[in-house]
Amino acid sequence: MDHFGGQMYSAICRKGFDLAAMIRSKQNRHFEAQMMTLPKPRGRLTLDRSLADLTWLRVGGAADAVFQPADRQDLAEFLAQLPQEIAIFPIGVGSNLIVRDGGLRAVVIRLGRGFNAIEMDGDRIHCGAAALDSHVARKAAEAGLDLTFLRTIPGTLGGALKMNAGCYGSYIADAFIGASGYDRAGRAVSYDAKTLGFSYRSSDLPQDVVITDITLRALGRDEPERLHQKMAAQLAKRDETQPTKDRTAGSTFRNPAGFSSTGQADDIHDLKAWSLIDAAGCRGLELGGAQMSPKHPNFLINTGRATAKDLEALGELVRKKVYDKSGLTLEWEVMRVGDPKDD
Repeated sequence: MDHFGGQMYSAICRKGFDLAAMIRSKQNRHFEAQMMTLPKPRGRLTLDRSLADLTWLRVGGAADAVFQPADRQDLAEFLAQLPQEIAIFPIGVGSNLIVRDGGLRAVVIRLGRGFNAIEMDGDRIHCGAAALDSHVARKAAEAGLDLTFLRTIPGTLGGALKMNAGCYGSYIADAFIGASGYDRAGRAVSYDAKTLGFSYRSSDLPQDVVITDITLRALGRDEPERLHQKMAAQLAKRDETQPTKDRTAGSTFRNPAGFSSTGQADDIHDLKAWSLIDAAGCRGLELGGAQMSPKHPNFLINTGRATAKDLEALGELVRKKVYDKSGLTLEWEVMRVGDPKDD
């Protein structure tokens, strides 16, 4: 570096020049220009919206924008008019999600009222994607239809579809008939079980498709009272074994066994994530404001002062310790999205 270059470098350092900040500023100006071209929907569109209060873990930065459509037509028109270079990210109630502290460079699509109806048709249950899993289970039970496995699954049915959520040996795939919604261009799309390619804790649903409607078939029939009793027993067992009063995102890691707990006496726990975490000495492990639950070690907890960085770093530490102990690699079940915050 020559003398002039050295002087300039020193002056830049004295002024606290930050190349990353300059890049971000340029990106922000580009984004602001993009925002000028955003459609004007009938629903609510909020720019630079914090996502922390929209997730169960209560952490994370802001999304570039959050859109809550008024109805299906509003959603389709918004997607069709939104510049294609702007990413979208559908969320439900944020029950299985860590948004990183630097926020999310996308327009978050959040379905609300108008997308949570639940209707019965014989043994079929037609649901809006924003319907809560627990509400679907209860409404079905009132009609004598068994979808009781949904009662203790947190979140919305749209999220449950995306990850093929399951409990007590049953999964969304077992009850699924069809789903419909809109692709990134606002075109109507529909899916059956074959096209969604369900597997353990996952599906082939594209990330930029917004599902609005889902149809399930009951796994059986019974007296409503018996179904409600069954769900009450499930809730009691969940409260006994899981940290339901803490800020969590549900199960943190998938079971290497490739299936969820059945809840039966003969259930095998050797390849369950919680058992591996426990064996690696990580029950109650803390990092910053994050902790692996002392009650159920596969639950990641925000003790009240955690950042997304704390939570993700603790999860990665647990993965390392489990691998060192067992040779098995835990796969995240909780989705982590967005950008880290610059230190």
